[in-house]
Amino acid sequence: MVRNILVISLMCGVGFAVGFELHTNVVALIAALGLLLAFAYALSWMFVLVGLFTKNAETAQALSFPIMAVLVFASGCFVPVASMPGWLQVFARNQPVAQVVYALRSLVLGGPTATHVAIAAVWIAGITAVSAPLAATRYSSR
Repeated sequence: MVRNILVISLMCGVGFAVGFELHTNVVALIAALGLLLAFAYALSWMFVLVGLFTKNAETAQALSFPIMAVLVFASGCFVPVASMPGWLQVFARNQPVAQVVYALRSLVLGGPTATHVAIAAVWIAGITAVSAPLAATRYSSR
């Protein structure tokens, strides 16, 4: 956890050094960083579960990459969702990475925040609520 906070602090420092401007306030920035840490925590449980179902680290990495690639590249992280095909837009707007990105953007750049943060929090809670018990059960059965 301390390492994650250190990495996020370094990333924020570099971002501000190269010209990022916070359009809200410090409280919203801290909330965004907390949301980001919570999402990392939820995803870590999901990938612990993937790792527990594989035989070795290489297989776990090979299985994890397609999951993250689909979630990251089929979201509005890098390109506008409106430029995607219609069938992909539905998925791109309603998956966990996209919702967390919308929440983070609204917290640091301004705009409607409550809905995005609430939806992201539901995704985080849902991923953790499903993945953590399954991973603990799988770990204890091995």
